[in-house]
Amino acid sequence: MFRFIAFLRAINVGGGRTVKMQSLRQVFESLVFFKIATFIASGNVVFETTTKKTKTLERKIERALKEALGYEVRTFVRGETELTKIVNYRSFSGSKFDDTWQSNIIFLADNLNQKLKQDANTLGTNTDAFEVHGREIYWRRRRKKNRALFSTVPLEKILGPAFTVRGAHTIEQIVSKYCSSKIW
Repeated sequence: MFRFIAFLRAINVGGGRTVKMQSLRQVFESLVFFKIATFIASGNVVFETTTKKTKTLERKIERALKEALGYEVRTFVRGETELTKIVNYRSFSGSKFDDTWQSNIIFLADNLNQKLKQDANTLGTNTDAFEVHGREIYWRRRRKKNRALFSTVPLEKILGPAFTVRGAHTIEQIVSKYCSSKIW
């Protein structure tokens, strides 16, 4: 058995897409996955299966969710070892960030080509920093006084709907709780 974590885009973020975690687990059970657990109600599902092919798993999960929910749910699957490496990657090495900065991880379907990497890096400002590494973009952001946080709309213009965002702390908690290969 292999353990994977599925990150589902736009689950429980409003707009009529509220999904009970029990319903989500039932969809995963119908796919004959094992040891299924959800982590916080934002579309993080831990499961075990006999296949190693993440792209096959993503397509299978997306089809089942569309059938069950009636709308498309982009799915990004990472193995436990891969997720541990993502948590342990030291993004922005040499940069100074204080505790007013928040860290996020943007999960992508595939590696970005050079043009998309450049486009993503151009979104950086004095309050938002982006670093592309593999199938992830590490995003540091700082709240501007009396202003909203960076919107994901500019990212969507570059990447389309082929991404989902999670707080780095959430990913650290998932690794700590569910991944056997913690490095820290």
